[in-house]
Amino acid sequence: MTPFSPPPDDAELAPLFLKLSGRRVLLVGGGAVAAGKLEPLLRARADVQVVAPQIRPEIAAAGVRLELRPFASSDLDGAWLAVAAATPEVNRVVAREAEARRVFVNAVDDPGSASAYAGGVVRRGGVTIAISTAGRAPALAGLLRQGIEALLPDRLDAWVERAESLRRRWKAEAVPMGDRRPRLLEALDELYGVQAPAARRSPPPAAHPPPAAHPPPGGFVSLVGAGPGDPDLLTVKAVRRLEEADLVLYDALVSGEALRHARRAHCFFVGKRAGQPSVKQETIHRILIQAARAGKRVVRLKDGDPFVFGRGGEEAQALAEEGVPHEVIPGISSALAAPALAGIPLTHRGLAAGFTVVSGHAEEAYRPIVSALRPGASTLVVLMGLGTRARLAQVLLEAGWAAETPAAAVLGASTPEARTWTGTLAELPSAPLDGSSAPGTLVIGPVVALAAGAASLPQAVAQVH
Repeated sequence: MTPFSPPPDDAELAPLFLKLSGRRVLLVGGGAVAAGKLEPLLRARADVQVVAPQIRPEIAAAGVRLELRPFASSDLDGAWLAVAAATPEVNRVVAREAEARRVFVNAVDDPGSASAYAGGVVRRGGVTIAISTAGRAPALAGLLRQGIEALLPDRLDAWVERAESLRRRWKAEAVPMGDRRPRLLEALDELYGVQAPAARRSPPPAAHPPPAAHPPPGGFVSLVGAGPGDPDLLTVKAVRRLEEADLVLYDALVSGEALRHARRAHCFFVGKRAGQPSVKQETIHRILIQAARAGKRVVRLKDGDPFVFGRGGEEAQALAEEGVPHEVIPGISSALAAPALAGIPLTHRGLAAGFTVVSGHAEEAYRPIVSALRPGASTLVVLMGLGTRARLAQVLLEAGWAAETPAAAVLGASTPEARTWTGTLAELPSAPLDGSSAPGTLVIGPVVALAAGAASLPQAVAQVH
């Protein structure tokens, strides 16, 4: 018998959810592993046939068709799916015969012989979430399943019902797809008693509300900085507010580990990513105001620091104008964290006595600032500038910055995917940084040479100065 050799395939898996009700599924094996595989098939109401020389009592009592004998290739005839839960040798035979018949097979604990993989599954309120590692690390899939399950709201069935009814209405009304997600967020928030905006009923509070160890009774909003990504860099006060929260509105780069602190809260994603549909800022303001007026403890969890290119000032202003009690809990901005984690000091005696932080996405905003800087005298930090780095470099060169000025790009600072590119200002436009989805921070100035080691510092500084 020729050993089964699956076709080489390093492509990503195509995630699918199968409707197996009434369709024949072959389960090869009768032991404890096969018993574990039988339960989800029965939940799917599949027409299961079990083939094995010996079968455990719980399988025999399940009311499925049984064949007390070894596997035969003809058992696959008419099957939509095969599950091989026998010995590795038998599993490979099943996989080979299934491949010849174009039947997908899940080979238990033998990923090389499988063409379908079971994952860690979360089912709640009509929602099914599956996690797969392509059979490489089933235990990890299980841990991820537990983490995701802890983040899901208890009333997920109500979410599904509301979303389903709104989908039918919006489809009939031809509501554009890009407008549906923000509307759905508002509709789900209404499930927790948040009503339409009311007229202003109280005068604005002082511009700077006094700090408090615990927020006052009633509705309250905390504008919280989540830091650069590592949940260990959350402040103690930020963790406390998440633990107390009823509602959390979080940004795109906030980690799931950070949200685990908000175990009693309902968490909604309102992040903005370039070129993708997102919740309008005015909608975020309205939700914050409505939720606080409904008596909820609300956390607006923002990437980095709320007041550094995070629109935290706009949100604080909107809350103040509506008389909503609120506070600001600073976070570590990536403008500070990314260079530090890459070993780049923003200031250094003899190299830079200060630093300037700009956003790189709009030239009309950063050009007047960088053009007024004396080239090389201070460190320039650019957030959201990876995609516009070629134009930024040109603007700096035109302003008199030396082509040899050290430059760095820090990607995914504080995350496991963190990496740093270093070079010169002239090399920055062609740096291999495209295609990364990780947030990036550009650092330009003599201090960048310190990240490469003290040996390179004298030459680099001499070239710049």
